[in-house]
Amino acid sequence: MGEFGGWDMPIQYAGILHEHQHTRTKASIFDICHMGEFELSGPNVLQDLEDLLTCNIASLDIGQVRYGFMLNNEGGTIDDLTCYRLDTDRYMLVVNAGTLENDAKWIKSQISSDTVFTDISDETAKLDVQGPKSREVIEQVFDCKLPDLGFFRAEKIELDGVTCLLSRTGYTGEWGYEMYLANEFATPFKKKLLEHGLLEPGGLGARDTLRLEMGYPLYGHELCDTRTPAATTRGMFISKKKEFTGYAAVQADLENPKQLLVALQFNSKRAARSHDKVFYNETEIGEVTSGSLAPSLGVAIATAFVDARFAEEGQTLLVEIRGKPFPAKVVSLPFYKEGTARG
Repeated sequence: MGEFGGWDMPIQYAGILHEHQHTRTKASIFDICHMGEFELSGPNVLQDLEDLLTCNIASLDIGQVRYGFMLNNEGGTIDDLTCYRLDTDRYMLVVNAGTLENDAKWIKSQISSDTVFTDISDETAKLDVQGPKSREVIEQVFDCKLPDLGFFRAEKIELDGVTCLLSRTGYTGEWGYEMYLANEFATPFKKKLLEHGLLEPGGLGARDTLRLEMGYPLYGHELCDTRTPAATTRGMFISKKKEFTGYAAVQADLENPKQLLVALQFNSKRAARSHDKVFYNETEIGEVTSGSLAPSLGVAIATAFVDARFAEEGQTLLVEIRGKPFPAKVVSLPFYKEGTARG
C-alpha cells in the first residue's frame, strides 16, 4: 500500500510484473474509486465546456467520451480528464484525485451562473476491468450480454439489478471497461468479479507500467500547471476549430516549441527515473518524466522532455542513471504496439 492523491492505495498484490502480464493476456480489476467525478448541466453547459477544455465538445454524441485538458489562463495544465456526454445538456467529467479540489474550484469560477455543477465523487465508485478477456469475464460473472460499445463510448446498463455507467476508454492499451456505480455496490461487485478464475486484482504499479508502455501521460509527470500540453501531445487532443482558456500560450508552443516530449527505449533493463538528466554528448538537454522496465518488451523505456532540436525519431541520447550514462534511442509511441484496446 502507498499514498497516492491523498488516498491509501494498493501498489501491488501478486507483484507488478505478474499483474502487468496478467492484464496483457487475461484480465485484471483495478479499483479506481479515488478518481473524481463531476456532473455539469444546464442550457449553457456546452459553451462552458468548450471554453474550459482543449478538446472539441460540440461534436460529442450522447454516450460518447473524449479525452482532453483543462488549462489555466497561462496555458498550464490544471488537469487531464475525460468528458462524458450523458444527455443533451448533461455531461460528466472524470478527473484526477490529486487535482480534484483545485479542479472543482476552477470550474465553478469559470462556468455560467445557470450551469449546475455537482461533485458526485463521494457517492460514485469506479472499477476498471482491463484485459483481452474482460468482456468474457463480466458476461460470465453477471450472466449477461454487454452492449457492443465502440472505443470511447459509454452506455447505462443494469448488472444484478444495479444501474452502472459502462464505458470503454482504458488506460492499459487493452480491451476493457470502466464501471461507474453507487459506492455501496463497489465491494460486493469487486468480490463477485474476483471469484472468476481469469480475473485478478491489479495495483497502481502495474497500472503505471501498462500506461507507460502505451505512452499515456500522467499528471505530475508529463503534465503540470506550469507547462502547456503542446510539448506533451504535439497537438493531439487540442482542437484547431475553437479558442479555449489558455489558447494563445498553447498556439505559441505549438508553433515554436522549446522542448518536446520524446519516447526513449534502452537496450538494457536499467530503468531511468523521473528527473534523471538527458544529454546529447556532454550537453544537458532535458530530463526524464517517467521511466520503468517495460515488462512486455524486456527492456527499459522512458519519456523525457528534451530540447526540440534533439527530438527527432532515431536520435540516440544519453540518460544519466545513478551517475552513469546509458544510451537510449528516440522511438515512436506507443512502445507496445500489440494492445487490444480498439478491438
